[in-house]
Amino acid sequence: MKIRLLLFSLGLVFVGCSSVRVAVDYDTAVSFNQYQTFAFFKPSVDKMEVNDLDKKRILHAIDDNLTRKGLSKSQEARLLVHVFTKEEKEVDVFQNNFGWGWGWGWSPWWNGGFFGPSVSTRTEGQLYINLVDSQTNQLIWQGKGTAQLYPDDKVEKKQARIQKIVDEILAKYPPGVSE
Repeated sequence: MKIRLLLFSLGLVFVGCSSVRVAVDYDTAVSFNQYQTFAFFKPSVDKMEVNDLDKKRILHAIDDNLTRKGLSKSQEARLLVHVFTKEEKEVDVFQNNFGWGWGWGWSPWWNGGFFGPSVSTRTEGQLYINLVDSQTNQLIWQGKGTAQLYPDDKVEKKQARIQKIVDEILAKYPPGVSE
C-alpha cells in the first residue's frame, strides 16, 4: 500500500512538472475576425525579464503561431502583441508519513529522522501574451501560461518547451475556435 502511494505521488510530481497551466481572458464584445495583421509592441519586448536568446525564442514562437492562424506581420498592424514574463520561486514541503520501526513514532527514523519532512524548491515562469487593438489601444485578449522552468535544459529542449508553452496559450486564440 505504501509503495503504491509513493509511486502515485511520484507520478503526480512528474505530471505536474511537464504541464503548462493556461488562463485566458478576452473582451466578449470584440469580433476577432477583423484582425488580420499583427506587430510586436517593442517597449514590452524590451522589458521582458529573460535573456536575449529566450526572448528571441518566445517572439519566434508567437510569430510562427499567429502566422499559422492566418495573420501576417505588418508595420500598420491592427493587433499589437505585448509580451511580458514573471518568475517565481515555489517551495514544496512534503511530510513523509512512513518509516521503519514498530508503532507510531517509536523508530528513531520517524518524523524528523530519515523520513521527516522534505523541502524542495522549483522555479515557475509565467508568460503573458496580451493582444491590444492598435486603433483603440484597448486590451482585447490576454493569455497566461505558467510552467516550471528548467534553466539547465539543452538548447533544443528549451526551444521545444518555449514553443509548447506559446502554442498552448495561443491555442485559445481566437476565442470560440478552440473552446
